[in-house]
Amino acid sequence: MLAHLSNKHPEISFIAVSHSDQASTNKWIVSVGGEWAVNVIIDTDRRLYAAWGLGVSTTWHILNPWSIYSVYKMAKDEKIWNKGTESGNRWQTAGSFAVNADGVVKWVQIPKVMDDLPDLKEAMKAVGVGK
Repeated sequence: MLAHLSNKHPEISFIAVSHSDQASTNKWIVSVGGEWAVNVIIDTDRRLYAAWGLGVSTTWHILNPWSIYSVYKMAKDEKIWNKGTESGNRWQTAGSFAVNADGVVKWVQIPKVMDDLPDLKEAMKAVGVGK
């Protein structure tokens, strides 16, 4: 979804932060669709994650029955398989933020569990795009 929206809306700066090293991140980008209009920042020491309030997840966050079922369903229905962690930390939590041109955070989604994916169209609406 991020790749699709970034290509469709060049007026928006889309940023992804990776906690893996550059080589692993480059391989990941290719594996999830390659070309996109997303700025990717490498944050191996995870300082940006911490600055935005994102820490290490719990076992329940990752291994609850609903998330495990979602992994199975994505693999079966969409042929999306879990990828190994070459570098970085599999336990790092994610977060999605929409920040307006004035630097004000207008939308946040911190996943409650691993398969809680952000509604990026809602994020765009929060900053006045895609109404």
